[in-house]
Amino acid sequence: MAINGKGIILRVYVGENDKYDGKLLYEAIVHTAKDNGLAGATVLRGIAGFGDNSSIHTTKILRMAENLPVVIEIIDTAEKIKLFIPVVDEMIAKEGLLTVEDITIIGYQQRQKS
Repeated sequence: MAINGKGIILRVYVGENDKYDGKLLYEAIVHTAKDNGLAGATVLRGIAGFGDNSSIHTTKILRMAENLPVVIEIIDTAEKIKLFIPVVDEMIAKEGLLTVEDITIIGYQQRQKS
């Protein structure tokens, strides 16, 4: 069954080893998104990137491979995402980047077995 409509995608850019309350930040954000009833979240691990401090993190340099870039994508309605942004903002505290983009959702759900 198709689910169609307007939505928002929130992208959160952080480091793989960043922490929040003793947990990996990306895991904490995903669990918090689920606890807040958001529609879905996906974590993508980058193979290379740089941020504010201009250090390049890549899988090719062993000493830098331990803190690769991570992007958490969270999709839901504009209202729910706008309420969730301050929560994420509090969690990333020092370093990170948030982007928000309007999207059209074309999703599919499994049908209930009769």
